[in-house]
Amino acid sequence: MSSPCHHSLYHVDCDLGHFPCADLGLVDGLARAALNAHRQGERLCVVNASPAQQELIAFAGLEGVLFGRDRREAEQREEPLRVEECGEADDLPV
Repeated sequence: MSSPCHHSLYHVDCDLGHFPCADLGLVDGLARAALNAHRQGERLCVVNASPAQQELIAFAGLEGVLFGRDRREAEQREEPLRVEECGEADDLPV
């Protein structure tokens, strides 16, 4: 994956091409590095992640933070539920 982040003026690219494994230790380190970068006014951006690494980052819920994109694309967003039926005033919730 080689899409750069453009959400802040400064960003740091983290190339995962040299990390062959995908484990939660790597994801934890990336999350901590992203938090530290954010505190410094910068943005950490993951590049060259393997499919396994991408899946693990998405599983951890950090896709938006580390890849700079929303977890779900626009076409996958669910419409809010609309209730169309009305209950009677004397119907008490159980």
